[in-house]
Amino acid sequence: MKGLVIKNTGSWYTVLTDDGSTVDCKIKGNFRLRGIRSTNPIAVGDHVETCDGFITEIEDRRNYIIRKSINLSKQSHIIAANVDQALLIVTVVKPETSTTFIDRFLASAEAYRVPVILVFNKTDLLSEEERHYQEMMIQLYENIGYECHAISAEKGDNVEDLRPLLEGKITLLSGNSGVGKSTLINRLVPHANQRVADISEAHQTGMHTTTFSEMIPFDSQRSEVEGQRSKVEGQRGWLIDTPGIKGFGTFDMEKEELTSYFKEIFEYSKQCRFSNCTHTHEPGCAVLKAVEDHYIAQSRYQSYLSMLEDRDENKYREAY
Repeated sequence: MKGLVIKNTGSWYTVLTDDGSTVDCKIKGNFRLRGIRSTNPIAVGDHVETCDGFITEIEDRRNYIIRKSINLSKQSHIIAANVDQALLIVTVVKPETSTTFIDRFLASAEAYRVPVILVFNKTDLLSEEERHYQEMMIQLYENIGYECHAISAEKGDNVEDLRPLLEGKITLLSGNSGVGKSTLINRLVPHANQRVADISEAHQTGMHTTTFSEMIPFDSQRSEVEGQRSKVEGQRGWLIDTPGIKGFGTFDMEKEELTSYFKEIFEYSKQCRFSNCTHTHEPGCAVLKAVEDHYIAQSRYQSYLSMLEDRDENKYREAY
């Protein structure tokens, strides 16, 4: 029987079958013999074939979001598959999301053709100086071409602006631990009842409240049971909740391709003297000139350089 993986707890997978029922499955051992070097050969969002409580086949994915795994015995971790878009939740304070993290996520999404909307949360906590910094960040990313929204999930400010963007789509919610993904989901889907926790005051970092990945029906007009049992095609949308992540190590990106995953760098690269320019030292490099003239943000260029160094397999295993 065919179905959609809507929950992954690590060892068990909940599959929503085509007839509207849910079944808990494990994976056949031979999945691990097919060269899938990933911590999770099956991800939330995968379309699969099941038989007698086992997942036996995975359909081809149209896209996915992937990052380098911190597990040294594996290569990658697939965050979610077959998504229409991603909401990257970022915060200026409690905790602060680094531009490096944002840029790495955006580049990976570009590589797999997943549109990203940036959502700046916790606006209610910002000082005047912090609010100015957030406005500068929003201007930076909007100028590049990314849609941005500033909200307070805790207070409900501007949250309703997101609702039309989510209707009828499969949306991945991602971000650092503690940025408020679960609080936002509870605002958007009142019956979701996602667990939330306070920020660690000692380190100003988030504590994991979501411990597994799950697809949540996005339709506040239906009951939870009705939403779970509706077929995918009948849904107004899905939200994919995932555990918070500290670092975002890029995976399987060639140096020659990296330029095209930074929209503004790619545009200026067309003017470089050499077609194989790495934008690090070459004479006649239009990208270096654009950085010097402030047409490309220094933070974005530094993120590009850090990803060039990811070819060293031992770099960036930890948070950065």
